[in-house]
Amino acid sequence: MITVKEIHSKKELKQFVKFPFKLNKDSKSWVPPIINEELKTFDKSTNPVFKDAEARYFLAYQNNKIVGRVAAIINWLEVKGQNEKKMRFGWLDVIDDVNVTEALLDKVHEVGKQHDLEYVEGPVGFSNLDKVGVLTEGFDEIGSMITWHNLPYYKSHFEKLGYEVAKRYSENVMEFKNILPEFFSRVQTLIKKRYELRAINFSNNKDIMPYTDEMFEVFTKSHAVLSSFVEINDEQREYFKKKFIGFLNPEYVKFVLDKNDKLVGFGIVTPSYAKALQKMKGKLFPFGIRHLLQAKKHAKTVTFYLIGVLPEYQNKGVTAIIFHEFHKTFSEKGIELCIRGPELDDNEAIHKLWKNFKPVTNKRRCTFKKDII
Repeated sequence: MITVKEIHSKKELKQFVKFPFKLNKDSKSWVPPIINEELKTFDKSTNPVFKDAEARYFLAYQNNKIVGRVAAIINWLEVKGQNEKKMRFGWLDVIDDVNVTEALLDKVHEVGKQHDLEYVEGPVGFSNLDKVGVLTEGFDEIGSMITWHNLPYYKSHFEKLGYEVAKRYSENVMEFKNILPEFFSRVQTLIKKRYELRAINFSNNKDIMPYTDEMFEVFTKSHAVLSSFVEINDEQREYFKKKFIGFLNPEYVKFVLDKNDKLVGFGIVTPSYAKALQKMKGKLFPFGIRHLLQAKKHAKTVTFYLIGVLPEYQNKGVTAIIFHEFHKTFSEKGIELCIRGPELDDNEAIHKLWKNFKPVTNKRRCTFKKDII
């Protein structure tokens, strides 16, 4: 018999966060989150997303053992601001039993029905800066800090339960040796001169902070046309600054400014923390921070995390400036592999951006949806 229970206590929330550690204990590809950071994500007093969103958390039990979890999420900016009657779900993890998946998703549908929402979609997080999608290809590829990794049976569970694909995403890898500067080095010099632009680089994280508000503005304006976009509030921006700026290697942050020192484009790459997080097993102490710092300084694999260009500067070669700066830094650091994703399959602009770099799609993922009856 399967029992689904809504959780409320700190003890239960910790069980919610730690369940995937048990489920994926034999996986060489799964990358665990940092437990304390994950707990803060769900803490209404810590995460400002709850100003415009709400979430309820459920655990599934069988024979007195936890066998699944899910978060039922409503983003009110999406529902009221965009009139998108969507019930979100995320942080779905289950054993290979479609009945467990069904029992958990039934709870999500119940919440959606209570709020007169029209359909369910997931797995997604609270906003565009959260993880997204069920992995459908590339199960043997190591995950990353910015993605969920799941076992192969999830897709079949959704199909058996009558869900259809909502959005498709791909993830790609590029060998650095295949990224030839001839595609952007000469062009970027001309672009700088024509539009009176300049690139800035950083050597420490505190110098990035004065630009972060502008960076979020550029991110919002450049991504607003995408089918998955939901705006993030000012408090969330502050939260993400504190949460992520410290993880950045400042040398991997590239900004482009106009003649008035206004930010018109940016690129953010992170060192790959995947192997460090696997060694940490969810804990910062006593040795976790050492693993993170080691990866921050010496990782030979990097992950493209965010890139954005103001709409009025798109198709004007601004990305050539960004790529030129990255190429110089990566050459100095001996970077060997560049990872991208997830990127929406219908984002034609981003695919054109990388076409000359010989990208190889190594993972695919998607979200699933179903009407609320």
